[in-house]
Amino acid sequence: MDSVPGVPCWVSLTTRNRQATEEFYGAVLGWSFEDSTLGPGFRVATREGEPVAGFNEGAVSWQLPVRWTVFFSVEDAGRAAERINERGATVAVGPIRLGMGRAAMAADPYGAPFGVWQGALPRGWGLGAGHAPAWLELVTRDAFAAALFYGEVLEWAKNPSHGVSYEEQDDEVHILIDGETVAGLRGGGVEAAPDPQARTRWEVFFRALDLDGALAAAEQAGGEILTPPERVTHGHVASLRDPDGGLFCLLGP
Repeated sequence: MDSVPGVPCWVSLTTRNRQATEEFYGAVLGWSFEDSTLGPGFRVATREGEPVAGFNEGAVSWQLPVRWTVFFSVEDAGRAAERINERGATVAVGPIRLGMGRAAMAADPYGAPFGVWQGALPRGWGLGAGHAPAWLELVTRDAFAAALFYGEVLEWAKNPSHGVSYEEQDDEVHILIDGETVAGLRGGGVEAAPDPQARTRWEVFFRALDLDGALAAAEQAGGEILTPPERVTHGHVASLRDPDGGLFCLLGP
């Protein structure tokens, strides 16, 4: 499947201990794992045969922090890296060749890590659909300035036919794909906060049909519940830390 420029196209977890981390997410969310076409050290989490997310030991091989990273598709990773640097952000890794594509990992002007990907995507993956993440949210210092940055880097205004747009919603900015809201940008993040939950970052939300059961499994498997379930518009949300330190959220009924 060809990627559509500008859209969130994948999420990936860098970890120190891939096997233990896979066991944790398998217990909590029922994921299975298989080798990736990107090369040794890369794996793909699946659920009912559908791709969900990527796993890699980049925290060891590339000396990256343990974290979930959101990737956006681009037509040219090299040009995207230039736009990132031109707008006061930092490219940390790449662009490098991975499998049949090219990737770069960067941090936006407020310090939130993200990635760009040039190449084909796993068939059947779509943000907000199936077992892919239900929602993405950027915690940042200035949501409106961040929206301008990502809009310029990902050329949303240049590619209106691809259906990517953003709009102000109260004190947040929402990203829409073909009119459907799939991600939010909200203020309140601190660039150098000692608490990882307060730092500028992209949060990844996975669906849990049995939220209480998933939380119990997470604690039993060595994870930590950071915030208990809270009522939101479309259900209940809880934030967690996996045993290796990766932060993520669960969205349940």
